[in-house]
Amino acid sequence: MTTRRNAIGMGLGSALAATLVGKHTARAATPAPETALIVSTWDFGAAANAAAYARFAAGGSLLDAVEAGAQVPEADASNRSVGLGGNPDRDGHVTLDAIIMDGKGNCGAVAALENYVHAISVARRVMEKTPHTFLVGDGANQFAREQGFDATNLLTPESEKAWKEWLKTAQYKPVANIENRRGGALDHDTIGILACSPDGELAGACTTSGMAYKLHGRVGDSPQAGCGLFVEGGVGAAAATGVGEEVTRIAGSARVVANLRAGLSPEAACREAVEHIVRLRGSAVSGAQVGFVAIDTAGQVGAYALMPGFTLAITDRTGHTRVLPSKSLAGPEKG
Repeated sequence: MTTRRNAIGMGLGSALAATLVGKHTARAATPAPETALIVSTWDFGAAANAAAYARFAAGGSLLDAVEAGAQVPEADASNRSVGLGGNPDRDGHVTLDAIIMDGKGNCGAVAALENYVHAISVARRVMEKTPHTFLVGDGANQFAREQGFDATNLLTPESEKAWKEWLKTAQYKPVANIENRRGGALDHDTIGILACSPDGELAGACTTSGMAYKLHGRVGDSPQAGCGLFVEGGVGAAAATGVGEEVTRIAGSARVVANLRAGLSPEAACREAVEHIVRLRGSAVSGAQVGFVAIDTAGQVGAYALMPGFTLAITDRTGHTRVLPSKSLAGPEKG
């Protein structure tokens, strides 16, 4: 377990953690080569990184850090794609999916969880308190209740109003990069957060309310180990974003980590997975967004997306955070 004792020599400290939130304003074309401590998906990942960094600097483990980071968007009612205030399925139920994993193969996940804000914490409890890795639906709800989590109505007035407006036409079409345009009627996505300690230990978390107005019972890539998230000790970690069905079809995050194991850089590992989706699916993914982010045991970070617009938040070992555009197969960031 990596705690504050490991971090002292790298210059981490609670004073830096306390000022982190104000540091994530800079943007650049591509990540600089310095090593990262935390990386997450989308602009709103910066706030998640701040919480993760503060938890680690205060003496928490990497699992503590990624859990704390994931809890931030889960509790943000203005974020329509994660946790409280997430867009419901077409029957009006807000259902949450989450997974947490470390480099030793420890893993816990939940899917179709209702009425509990912090799905990531329920997922961690699955990992630590059961012999299983994945609980779903009524079983996940029962487990959360038995573990003492507080039940909450996740459907906010804003999300309910948008859902009722959608019911007038009941048409579904994914919109690329809606994750960075808050309040859109078809917000759909996740936050994936990855951490690498100064001594190369790894952990990751992923949490989402899934596609807006999905069929009741739909589960995307996010809570599935090897799809939305994968962590392998001694190699690296990866998380996915975008249309979950396309990620699931290729076990996307496991493929990215396999690419790291084969010697590819994090960016090249992510790019290969995106290109494989295009080779496999062709025009079926036209206009859709799929992106991957990865970190290796040296803290080197990379990302790649099918469409332009995907962003990632990177926090280095001094606590400085930048939000950067990912390269993509199409658009101005291609390369």
